[in-house]
Amino acid sequence: MSRTLALITGASSGIGAAYARLLADDHDVVLVARRADRLSALADELRAAGATAEVLPADLGTSEGLGAVTDRLAVGDVRLLISNAGAGGYAPLADVGPDEITRLLALNATAPIQLVRAALPGMLAAGDGTIVTVASLLAFSAGQANPRMPSRTLYAAAKAATVAFTRTLAHELADTGIRTQVVCPGLVATEFNGGAAHDVPTAMAAEGVARASLAGLRLGETVCVPGLEDRTAALDALVAAETALLSGGNRPTPATRYTRPPTGRPQGAAG
Repeated sequence: MSRTLALITGASSGIGAAYARLLADDHDVVLVARRADRLSALADELRAAGATAEVLPADLGTSEGLGAVTDRLAVGDVRLLISNAGAGGYAPLADVGPDEITRLLALNATAPIQLVRAALPGMLAAGDGTIVTVASLLAFSAGQANPRMPSRTLYAAAKAATVAFTRTLAHELADTGIRTQVVCPGLVATEFNGGAAHDVPTAMAAEGVARASLAGLRLGETVCVPGLEDRTAALDALVAAETALLSGGNRPTPATRYTRPPTGRPQGAAG
């Protein structure tokens, strides 16, 4: 039986390592992360289970690291891309330096798109492929003012972009035989953000996230929310809200609230 080749980023621990272990029975793998020693240890474990495991140390937050991985994808033999690498960078925007903004957006938003772009020609030529990108439930948190949530302006923006990218790409690739999925877990008990979720009772295990994602692929889910029981109702409501915004806002004249005569001083006006 032929084995599918999967490339997994962020594979040295957590969700990425969980994907690798679950796939090892019938996939060969290219393992990508910054920590070469951990990648090598995982590769040895997977080889013992019968998989071919290639190690590719790279920091996707740098142009050199991203280039190394896109070059590997350009070979055209990868049929499953799991883009899992990311960083939180939780802080108020005013506290984040310009160089750090560039790095965080490169890692959390730009790199996954570049990886998909590099993998697509080989998948399209084969008429077969699967693209999985790990985002976060915080992608849907922009309207939430809950003070217990982290300062997340950059992170939420990047993950929201990833959700929009995957959902739109799914329509673009609908007739090609290539599947796409974005995974939006809540708290996960991993090393992410310094392991802050390890002692949180509602945190999911990394293996649970990976198992839900792979099961979601079999179910044809473009958006996988591992902990969400009534997924259909929630996503139907999301699509309905988007449709209302698009159809209601696409008009040749401003809404009436913008054309009424002013009744007082504009909000935020100086005295």
